[in-house]
Amino acid sequence: MPFKLDGARTVPSVCPYCAVGCGLLVHVRDGRILNIEGDPASPINEGTVCPKGAAAFQLAVNPNRLTKLLYRPPRARAWEERPLDWAMDRIARLVRETRERTFVRESGGMPVHRTTAIASIGGAVFDNEENYLLVKLMRGLGLVGIENQARV
Repeated sequence: MPFKLDGARTVPSVCPYCAVGCGLLVHVRDGRILNIEGDPASPINEGTVCPKGAAAFQLAVNPNRLTKLLYRPPRARAWEERPLDWAMDRIARLVRETRERTFVRESGGMPVHRTTAIASIGGAVFDNEENYLLVKLMRGLGLVGIENQARV
């Protein structure tokens, strides 16, 4: 019986769950993740991972991951199933409309270039790179209320 990682490529990575930055080894074959484990060469975690880091495989590979969402239109009583692409387009349209309607270029004679009508909160499912990009995007949109909580 072959070992499940036979022929797999090992890719070093960083745990996405918090700012500690524990090293992970991701084993990949044919474009599919087979296993994720702590990196013994990492000076931060020396191969160990916390319970959340140990579940990193389930974050990346999960047949139970939702691919559709439920949406209840205004004043409707019933939920409707919608694809994720529909939700992303709707969110983008609403953010753009809200920003254009509420964007303030100047206040008290000073340039401010902001909107306080939109806020953002990041959570533990974002890795460091995603959090960086999220903050860059939100600052670019002129948001003032930007928070992140690694335990959410």
